[in-house]
Amino acid sequence: MSTPPLFQGFDGLMSLSQREGVDIRPTLLRVLTDLYVQTPDHTPDEEHQFTELTTRLLDEVDDATRAVVRAKLAVYPNTPRDIRRKLMIPPPPLYPRHTAPALQPAQSQAEPATVTAPPLAPQQPLPVLSMKPQDASSLIEMFTAAPSKERAKILENLLDAPLKPSAKVDPKRASRALATLEGAAMVADAHAFTVELADALTLPASVAKEIVADPLGEPLACAMKALGMNADAFQRVLLFLNPAIGASVIDVYRLARMYDVLTERVALIMLAAWRGSSIVTTRAKYKPVLYDGERQRARTAPSSSIVSPSSEEHQPQRLPLK
Repeated sequence: MSTPPLFQGFDGLMSLSQREGVDIRPTLLRVLTDLYVQTPDHTPDEEHQFTELTTRLLDEVDDATRAVVRAKLAVYPNTPRDIRRKLMIPPPPLYPRHTAPALQPAQSQAEPATVTAPPLAPQQPLPVLSMKPQDASSLIEMFTAAPSKERAKILENLLDAPLKPSAKVDPKRASRALATLEGAAMVADAHAFTVELADALTLPASVAKEIVADPLGEPLACAMKALGMNADAFQRVLLFLNPAIGASVIDVYRLARMYDVLTERVALIMLAAWRGSSIVTTRAKYKPVLYDGERQRARTAPSSSIVSPSSEEHQPQRLPLK
């Protein structure tokens, strides 16, 4: 996969974040920060672009997101100075704590002083982060709303993102699924294709249906790559499964080229995002209209009538006097 500029396309994603009802700015800021701290050194242009985008986003996100970003940039040695000031991060020490240079005895004027650089601390591997359901839902919404060019850039940015992918599908199960999927595609049976895809990838039927019915085709490419379908079989699926895509030579060629450079890891990250977003959808489906709806119903329920003990039906029957 060709390597574009580090933050290419983020201006387009910023415009998407202004859509009513969907706030992807916290997720965008976290992904932007994760991409920046992966590389120890940056060009002046990359540093300037990171500073500009991060400054804009920091003013528009919640305190929890700011705290997460501040924690990551506080331990990164090359955080831009303006960002350190904005987040009130102290400047990095000149020397590591345990490798401070020892004081040297005074030397004569004839002997030049030699400066020994402190040894560099071994670079620790970056942690792999699991996406929270809300972040996964934001990523899927951003990806679905983006046009083809922006989708390609999102997938490129996910290539080195420290996000935890889903586990690979069992090879035997994947092999059976690929044969079934290709057979369903050849006869244009979208329903059978969707059912098998949902079962093989452990996805809700509604999510699998959206992947198959997507008019642009990038979600289908990610799903097939997650199962390990080869490029020739994927092209046959494109030609026969969705007439809207198969009838366009340009679309088939575009998706085939993208499929060649799409990595399995990126596809599995997208699979993890689909699974996480389905959790958010399920929670929203069963969320009560009012948080104390049960309590309110209990308050407004009619109380049962209480019969006074003095009423006639509760008085003891008196025997007639002889």
